[in-house]
Amino acid sequence: MKLEGIHHITAITENAQRNVDFYAGVMGLRLVKKTVNQDSPTVYHLFFADEEGDPGADLTFFEYPGAARGRAGEGMVHRIVWRVGAPESLDFWEGRLGAHGIETRRDGERLHFADPEGLDHELLVADVPDPPLIADHPEVPRELALQGFHAVRAYASAPEASSALLEALEFEPTEEGWEARGSERGGLYVFDPPPAERGVQGAGSVHHVAWASTIEEHMQWREKAISAGAHPTPEIDRFYFKSIYFREPSGVLFEIATLGPGFTVDEPLEHLGEKLSLPPDFEHLRDEVEPNLRPVVNPRAAQT
Repeated sequence: MKLEGIHHITAITENAQRNVDFYAGVMGLRLVKKTVNQDSPTVYHLFFADEEGDPGADLTFFEYPGAARGRAGEGMVHRIVWRVGAPESLDFWEGRLGAHGIETRRDGERLHFADPEGLDHELLVADVPDPPLIADHPEVPRELALQGFHAVRAYASAPEASSALLEALEFEPTEEGWEARGSERGGLYVFDPPPAERGVQGAGSVHHVAWASTIEEHMQWREKAISAGAHPTPEIDRFYFKSIYFREPSGVLFEIATLGPGFTVDEPLEHLGEKLSLPPDFEHLRDEVEPNLRPVVNPRAAQT
């Protein structure tokens, strides 16, 4: 049993339209699902990914209008690391982000920047065998596009406390951090010393990171987490995948999510993310919820 790298990463935004403009407009990702937070169905849950909506490139956001700016601290993921294919990609993104008013910092084969709400990102020229997960965008050549997640970096003052759980979950130690690598994909979990300031959950902060499991092995991962002292939730059916949640000893919220059934269970692939999708258990709330959500215009739709 091995986890198939990062399934998705979920963060918080204060403004869904600004969020869509940046991730679907500037970063070239595809908005593959527009739905609601199933634990708080009065707010959006937006999913950005590659063209197929695959796990491994799936960045999601809860929209909380009026939310104050967050700040990453102890026990929080503070950076999302994406793969790109070549140094020329970094040149492209340095120019594109700069043209949209986003400051960047180049460090060898890495490019650092933050989104408009302060969420920290890094683009890395990565030499891995994993198939690239690419979205189509008229302004982003495929060979220069984002290729999916490589890692998340988290703040922890005692990272050694997490070792037993990570080993139970079959992560392997590497020079940089811990790797979850399955037969198709891998992803890294890296610790950094925390800043002095206390972390604050809010706009521009990461809520949780999800690791990918086959459907057949999902509940076995729950047992492995329990064996290492974690306290996972029961399996929760999210309709697009099934999930369990628990905090690892540093404080970061982990999810283990299944590879399927996927986003095409209620929309055809060619029309993903075009309308508000509600899982069957939430469909009865549509007349109550939809009028209170701020309308979102997808810049990709306007470009095609």
